Amino acid sequence: MKHPLPGILFLFLLCLFFSAAEKKDRPNPAPDYTSSAAWLALPDRHDAGDSLPPGCTINDNQANAAVDVFYVHPTVFFSGSVWNANLSDKKVNEKCETCVVQQGAVFNAAGRVYAPRYRQAALRAFYNEDPERVAALDFAYADVKAAFEYYLQHWNKGRPIIIAGHSQGARHTAKLLHDFFEGKPLKKQLVAAYIVGMNFSKTEFKDIPLADSASQTGCFMTWNTVAWGQQPTGNFERYKNCACVNPLTWTTAPGKAPRTLNTGSVPLKFNRMDKNNCETQLHDGLLWTTMQNKKGYIRIGNSYHVSDYALFYMNIRENAVLRANKYLEVQKN
Repeated sequence: MKHPLPGILFLFLLCLFFSAAEKKDRPNPAPDYTSSAAWLALPDRHDAGDSLPPGCTINDNQANAAVDVFYVHPTVFFSGSVWNANLSDKKVNEKCETCVVQQGAVFNAAGRVYAPRYRQAALRAFYNEDPERVAALDFAYADVKAAFEYYLQHWNKGRPIIIAGHSQGARHTAKLLHDFFEGKPLKKQLVAAYIVGMNFSKTEFKDIPLADSASQTGCFMTWNTVAWGQQPTGNFERYKNCACVNPLTWTTAPGKAPRTLNTGSVPLKFNRMDKNNCETQLHDGLLWTTMQNKKGYIRIGNSYHVSDYALFYMNIRENAVLRANKYLEVQKN
């Protein structure tokens, strides 16, 4: 009879191998949020968070703003073999900075922009059924959470907060809302949350309602943009029948919003402004859109997911200022 020890030893060594591989797949070291290098945008330095597109008439107001903005960028890491990005990856870092230019900086008229670097999960975490995908997303969120905790402890000082993110960034910012705001004292400091490009339900939060007016505060906004009259395909099918606010009206009304309400789309190259570009309508939890100028707004199948912010750039910019001012007015009175 063969002794069982060699088999047990083999299994033990196999476990060690996969454990080591797993540790290797989780890039280290963790970001040091005491260092400005761990931040894509900070309000007291010149960086991507200060960006303004051509033709923008609402200036960067970070020097005088009474509100803070905590923005989390979307996925720009597309590895098919590694689950989480390494912060030393120069190309990934450049793409993250571009996201701040295209999205995070839209809020610099309303508040001081803070945007952390984090070890984001690879895109396949949203397409793969491997249980490791959840671990990869949780690993990424741990960085975002650590950054937010550092922000609260060292910079917030009781100031009102706008929470913003897109796609993977929206997933992480929604978790911040659950962990730090919902049912907690910090909820009183929430101006609004722009958590765009993710499949949230209308009742995602117990005490943070879906917005239904342009000046409402303490609420959240989300939408998923698709071509007019189309249904999402592939991975985007999950966005049907989800929470959706129309960024041209800032309501959940199903009626058509004319392009005259679109105060400015800014293409992903950030090289021009297209006014009165988009017409929109809510349908089955999706934001249908058609536009006059399609150049520079990426479409994947029927989805304009990548352009969720770009198509409504000035509407978001103006709205963030409106909500911030409304919050400050109410607090003053």
